[in-house]
Amino acid sequence: MNDIRRTILWVIFGFSMVLLWDKWQIHNGKQATFFPSPPAQTEAVAGPAPAQPAATSPSSVPVASGGAAQPPTGAAEAPAPAAAPRERVTITTDVLRLAFDSEGGSLVHGELLRYPESQDAGQPFVLLDESARRVYVAQTGLIGGSFPTHKTPMTAVPGPRTLAEGSEALELRFESPDLGGVKLVKTWTVKRGAYDIGVRHEVVNTGSTPVSPQLYLQLVRDGNKPPGESTFYSTFTGPAVYTEAKKYHKVDFKDIENGKADIDKSSTNGYVAMVQHYFATAWLLAEGVQRDLFVRKVDANLYSVGMITPLGEIAPGQAKALEARLFAGPQIETLLEKLAPGLELVKDYGWLTILAKPLYWLLDQLHKVIANWGWSIVALVVLLKVAFYWLNAKAYSSMAKMKAINPRIQEMRERLKDKPQQMQQEMMRIYREEKVNPMGGCLPIMVQIPVFIALYWVLLSSVEMRGAPWIGWIHDLSSPDPFFILPVLMALSSLLQTALNPAPPDPMQAKMMWIMPLVFSVMFFFFPAGLVLYWLTNNLLSIAQQWIINRRMGVPPQFNLPKFR
Repeated sequence: MNDIRRTILWVIFGFSMVLLWDKWQIHNGKQATFFPSPPAQTEAVAGPAPAQPAATSPSSVPVASGGAAQPPTGAAEAPAPAAAPRERVTITTDVLRLAFDSEGGSLVHGELLRYPESQDAGQPFVLLDESARRVYVAQTGLIGGSFPTHKTPMTAVPGPRTLAEGSEALELRFESPDLGGVKLVKTWTVKRGAYDIGVRHEVVNTGSTPVSPQLYLQLVRDGNKPPGESTFYSTFTGPAVYTEAKKYHKVDFKDIENGKADIDKSSTNGYVAMVQHYFATAWLLAEGVQRDLFVRKVDANLYSVGMITPLGEIAPGQAKALEARLFAGPQIETLLEKLAPGLELVKDYGWLTILAKPLYWLLDQLHKVIANWGWSIVALVVLLKVAFYWLNAKAYSSMAKMKAINPRIQEMRERLKDKPQQMQQEMMRIYREEKVNPMGGCLPIMVQIPVFIALYWVLLSSVEMRGAPWIGWIHDLSSPDPFFILPVLMALSSLLQTALNPAPPDPMQAKMMWIMPLVFSVMFFFFPAGLVLYWLTNNLLSIAQQWIINRRMGVPPQFNLPKFR
């Protein structure tokens, strides 16, 4: 009977590992390995669908400046205007330093002044960039005719370039020449303390006939992982699309490459984004504005995600304006929630979002009181341990009973080792006499596992940990412990916890119970210090509770040391 239970436990454990691996793959924008979702079926439409005009398709958006392709169908070659001198214009606020290219008035470089580079704390973090090493830019323009695009030379209107003391906003204005009877005036507005940037597009019909241009907004970046990414844990980098209908959907670069990207093509709500660990960019339009969404390959290792929105007919001599916003900043959940519905989902907790969001809220509230993220992590783990006290007490009480009868079990196994059937019967008799449930220590702990996995994702995903000190030698909770003190303490606490637990009757299982903590400890040597602190705190509190329960039940202190022969 005990062997059957043991087999069931191993089956459950193995199946859990399979499910966790699949969810990990999906979280990182990949197809599940063991249980892949079936391919989306295309609905049959009665009769042939009307052909979409070329000018409204994503392929009609001109390629990025690094692209080698000629303007595609629908974006007719415009007569070259007298080109204004190409220049880079830099504006600075208290939180951002942004550089714009006068070709198209595009945002081609963005620094977050309050976030240092992980590899050089003296330099601000660079989110957007167009250089020999990487491409990550925000572009807008018009399609539907020979109209101004992000490749059109524009003129930057003179004005202040630094947000002055006492000022709350700063504007940078670009004006295009007349192209196809249309002039585009693009105004970028940055605000004090804000990471959302206003972008006003004013389209003036300078010709003699009505025009119906469409505005595109896109983010273009290479498919490389951000520099400094850890090889011991994986986080998603790539496009994401959100609509009310399909919710948050990550798109892997490989799916774009292979033509397998599946997103909502049209909506009146939602956003498009580029996501990486801790930071994101996103184009935002007002709710109710019609938009066609797209992802596409622009060039070799270069991809874009964007939206196209119609501006309607503009009569000669008239103008129309459309307001958009570009978010470029850290994934601070409370900030993102205020900007647009669903934008906080770029901080992706995966399949445990329903548990992770309240845990983050509680961690944030603790930080408001304690003002130290390290001690806030400790306080949160303490509160979780208090919340699960009775479940843990039940588990540890069962373990204590098992430990008390373990000498009898070992003696019986040695005595009846040649009579397996009688050994099983005798073992069940001992369990009934002592009123011990062999699985009583497992189930209460299994109930808590999703909560602690969710807390793991909260700590891994929260940009607040980046550059946050704790005590002494820990100056950055998002980086590994430089002296490996926390990982060593965590390894020792895991081994102590194993020693306090009753030894499994099976010798092979007993060895595995000692090997597994060592394997996990090696991994944690390279994990962020905040995660190791959380796990160490959890171990120490578990050891203390187990020790107290053992004393209350009269179980003498003893350690089940490994026997490797």
